Amino acid sequence: MSKQAKQVEVTPDYLAEWNEPRILQFQDDLVHWYSQRKRDLPWRLNQDPYRIWVSEIMLQQTQVITVIPYFERFMEWFPTIKDFAEAPEERILKAWEGLGYYSRVRNMQKAAQTIVSDHQGEMPTNVADISELKGIGPYTTGAIASIAFDIPEPAIDGNVMRVYSRLFEVSDDIAKPSSRKTFDKLVRATISQTDPSSFNQGLMDLGATICKPTSPLCEECPVREYCASLAKNTVGQYPVKSKKVKARPVYYQAQVIRNQKGELLIEQRPSEGLLANLWQFPLVEVSADEYKKDWSSEALAYDLVAEPEQAYLSDVINQVVWLEKPVGEVTHIFSHLKWFIQVTFGVVKDAEELCLKENQRWVKPIEVDSYPLPKPQTKMLELLKKENII
Repeated sequence: MSKQAKQVEVTPDYLAEWNEPRILQFQDDLVHWYSQRKRDLPWRLNQDPYRIWVSEIMLQQTQVITVIPYFERFMEWFPTIKDFAEAPEERILKAWEGLGYYSRVRNMQKAAQTIVSDHQGEMPTNVADISELKGIGPYTTGAIASIAFDIPEPAIDGNVMRVYSRLFEVSDDIAKPSSRKTFDKLVRATISQTDPSSFNQGLMDLGATICKPTSPLCEECPVREYCASLAKNTVGQYPVKSKKVKARPVYYQAQVIRNQKGELLIEQRPSEGLLANLWQFPLVEVSADEYKKDWSSEALAYDLVAEPEQAYLSDVINQVVWLEKPVGEVTHIFSHLKWFIQVTFGVVKDAEELCLKENQRWVKPIEVDSYPLPKPQTKMLELLKKENII
C-alpha cells in the first residue's frame, strides 16, 4: 500500500469525496488487478526504457495486435539505441513500413542520436531530460518515466481520459488539448507514489480491455466502486468528445509502367512533407471530375498514345502504351486527408527513350518490396498482383 497520497490541487468538485484513505485504496485495487490480469506484451518483459519508448511511439494511432510483430522486428533489427541511431534512414523507414505517420520514426532516430551524443547512449532518467528529446511529448514522457524509472508521472492518453471521465464525471471535451490540464491534475492527485509503473500500466489495460469506448464491462471493473458515472448510470455520456473534422478527399491517378525487361518504374517522394522519402509508383493529382470519368463508355476508352491531348499522364505519354481502362482503385485515409487512387497500367517499348527524373528508377517486381513503401503503395501492389498485372 502507498505510504501516502500526493497532495495535488485539483478542482474541488471532482475530489470532494476522495480523502486519503480512499485514494490509497483506489491505488491498491488498481495495482492488484494489474498484477493479476496484465496483458502479456513483449515490451513488458522488463523495464528497459528503450523497449518502452519504441512500443509507446508505435502504439500511437495503432492497435496493440498490429504493433506486436512490428515491435519484435524493430528490436531484432535495432537491438540498442546506438544501433537505431546509426541505422540508414531507408532501413528505419522499411522497419516502420505500414505503421504510418513516418515522422514518428524519424523523430525517434533524432532523439536516439541525441541520447548517444549527450547521454552516453542511455535514456535519461529524469522527466525534464526525457521530455526534451525529439518527438517525445507529455504522454510518452510519463510512460517512460513511470514504467521504466518508477517516477510518479502521469501518462495521459485517450484510454486514461476515458477512464477518468467516467470515474469523476468530467465534462471537459477530451478532443480539446486544453482539457488535458484537468486530467493531469486528477491523475497526479491519485497516482501511486510507490508503484507508478503498475498504476499507469493498469490504467492503460483498464481502458483497453474493460472501460472500452462502447459496451464497457463495468461489472468486471476493479475500480467500479469508485466510479461516479456508474453510480449515477451515466457511463454512456462519458467521455465528452467533439467529432473529428472530416478528411478532405484528394484524387490521384497512379502510373504503373513496365519496361520490356519486366521492370517497374518507381520514384522517391520529396524529402519534406507527407510520406517523405518513401517510394511509390508515380502519382498525378487530378480533379474530382476527371477522376470520376465513366471509363465504361467506349467514347472514353481512347488510345492515350494516339490522343496525347486527352491524356492525364503528361510526363511519359509518347513512349507508353496504356491499358484503355484503369486496373482498379485503392483508397487510404490519413488523419486529415482521404486519398482516392485510380491505378493505371502501361508498357514502354524502349525504356531508354524515357527521360527519368533523378528520383526515379527501374526495379524488378520482386525488388519493390525491399524499398520502404507507404500503405497506399502496398495496397496498389496487392491490387496489381490480384489482377495478374505483375
